[in-house]
Order: sequence, then C-alpha cells, then structure tokens
Amino acid sequence: MMNAPHQAAIETPCVKICVVDPETGFCIGCGRTRMEIGGWLGMSPDERRSVMAELPERVEGLTRRKTRRGGRAGRLQAG
Repeated sequence: MMNAPHQAAIETPCVKICVVDPETGFCIGCGRTRMEIGGWLGMSPDERRSVMAELPERVEGLTRRKTRRGGRAGRLQAG
C-alpha cells in the first residue's frame, strides 16, 4: 500500500450550492466570485482568510436582494 503525502486540509466556505448570481457575480452558496473559487487552492492562508471575512456580508446581501419569482406567483405575473 502506498502512503499518500500528508497535506494540511484547506479551509473552504463551499457549501456545495454552486450557482453564480448573474447580477452580482457572487456564488449564492458561499459568496465567492468565480475567480476566487478558481484560485482558492493557489491562495495563501492570509488571502483566503481575507476573502472569507467578506463572505457573510456578500451572502446576506444576496438573500436580502433576491425574491422568489417562481411558482404560482411567477406564472401569474408573466401572464
């Protein structure tokens, strides 16, 4: 059996809801931009902490701005 090299776990804000809001460019799950998501593993721990400090405000802004447009109300408005 081969031993894999030990790597420290990298903290990530990912919650497996990967949908980028087209208006803000932020992922609705974690609040990161596509560039931040793509470059996450290459960032230093300090860079990741800096991004993570901004995420709660980003996600809160997303949920505050968005209203549900689907379901019966969405169909009634469209007609």
